[in-house]
Amino acid sequence: MNCIFCKIAAGEIPSFKVYEDDLVLAYLDINPFAKGHTLVIPKKHSEGLLDTDDETLAAVIQRVKKVAAHLKAKLGADGFNILQNNGEAAGQTVKHLHFHIVPRFGGASTEIAFANGKGDFGELEKLAAQIRIQG
Repeated sequence: MNCIFCKIAAGEIPSFKVYEDDLVLAYLDINPFAKGHTLVIPKKHSEGLLDTDDETLAAVIQRVKKVAAHLKAKLGADGFNILQNNGEAAGQTVKHLHFHIVPRFGGASTEIAFANGKGDFGELEKLAAQIRIQG
């Protein structure tokens, strides 16, 4: 399979990990909408919401909640967006189920543009170390 998210989950491509367990991986988006923008993916491949088995989906959404709460507390965010796109028409660019957690800070723009700029890898590495969930 030539899925970039499967390769990230398998450790074949490096990522800025925030959380990992046997079923799920959460890592910083390298094209962030906001500071702390994190992707949460199942390690088991599925393309989107509708072809993901219920057990995997339940595990992923539980981790989305855990990671979102952690990011909000650790970064002092005032809120967050949870995004999940299904199909090209909806803006899905990687055909692997994933949820975006986008921390929001008072006064900052809440605009979401999927054609965003690449993040600073040095800053992403420092941020991942700062917000990584232990255990």
